[in-house]
Amino acid sequence: MSNPVRIPADVDMHDRVLGPLTARQLAILAVAGAVLYLLWAVTRTLVPMPVFAVVAVPLGAASAVLALGRRDGVPMDTLLLAAIRQRLSPRHRVTAPEGVRPVPVWLADAADQSAAGDNGTARSGRVSPSALRLPAEAVTDTGVIDLGADGLAVVAVASTVNFALRTLTEQEALVAVFGRYLHSLTAPVQVLVRTEHLDLSTPIAELRDHAGGLPHPALEAAALEHADYLAQLARQSNLLRRQVLLVLREPLDTTVPTDGLGGPGALAVLTAMADARRRPAHVDAGARRAAESRLVRHLGEAIELLAPAGILVTPLDAGQATAVLAAACNPDSLLPPSAGLAGAKEVITTAGPDPTEDAFDDERWRS
Repeated sequence: MSNPVRIPADVDMHDRVLGPLTARQLAILAVAGAVLYLLWAVTRTLVPMPVFAVVAVPLGAASAVLALGRRDGVPMDTLLLAAIRQRLSPRHRVTAPEGVRPVPVWLADAADQSAAGDNGTARSGRVSPSALRLPAEAVTDTGVIDLGADGLAVVAVASTVNFALRTLTEQEALVAVFGRYLHSLTAPVQVLVRTEHLDLSTPIAELRDHAGGLPHPALEAAALEHADYLAQLARQSNLLRRQVLLVLREPLDTTVPTDGLGGPGALAVLTAMADARRRPAHVDAGARRAAESRLVRHLGEAIELLAPAGILVTPLDAGQATAVLAAACNPDSLLPPSAGLAGAKEVITTAGPDPTEDAFDDERWRS
């Protein structure tokens, strides 16, 4: 007979080694206590205890907050390290995979003079941009995201099922189907639930365009009334919609350690780093094709194993995958990204009037 097992909501929670303290928290508090003890041992003959307490109490409180505090589910020491890393990183990044070229001298001087004219004083330093390194290097025509040395990934959209309105037997069946899929995983998989703004301009325009072709005037009036209601709803409310994405990843090297509930172990990480130094930087086409075949197999398994639960898994094409990546980088954009946006390597042109002979007689074209 099976017994229920309680699983914490935070599956990445570290193990507690001493009471409620984890190894990380214990290390921070131990280092802070050792530093305060050494300071007291050095200054106890020179500084009175009340004066030392004035300095030691804030340091101890800051260490306790750093070790035990959390903000938005992230430990404070992790946030502090991220803040330091962000402070030391370049402020200006540009998309230049081939490297950042220096700005011409005449252009930099013109920019400094323009800034001096606008602000009254010239800026002391010039902007030195650095290359922007994104995890995703490219998106193939089939929708596979190239992660460079980290492998390949594919994004699929998954439909949802109503779990609360099912009977107990149906709920157990759904859990069993999802459990079978989890047990079949041999590579990293991410289930992402994202919320984005809902744009109703397209269905509103379709309702108004097709309203005139309805067979009865009452149907036409109802369609126009519903279109007006949707337009009013879009103006007065911040409409959101949820989308469930299934992200499948496949490393190029099959010897990469698999992430567990708490991530890979320290020995596995060190071994993988040592192997990465010995491996050549260039990945041959055979390894990439093998990773693509494994990725396609994992996607097919997800489609087959989740279908009994009524979950339809549909892989995204190149345009849709690019739109998802663009929305993840800029989620608050008023213009929702779509598959119709131009790619990074596409040339954007505009349609204008054809030039005539009179246009070339202008003084601007004369040398």
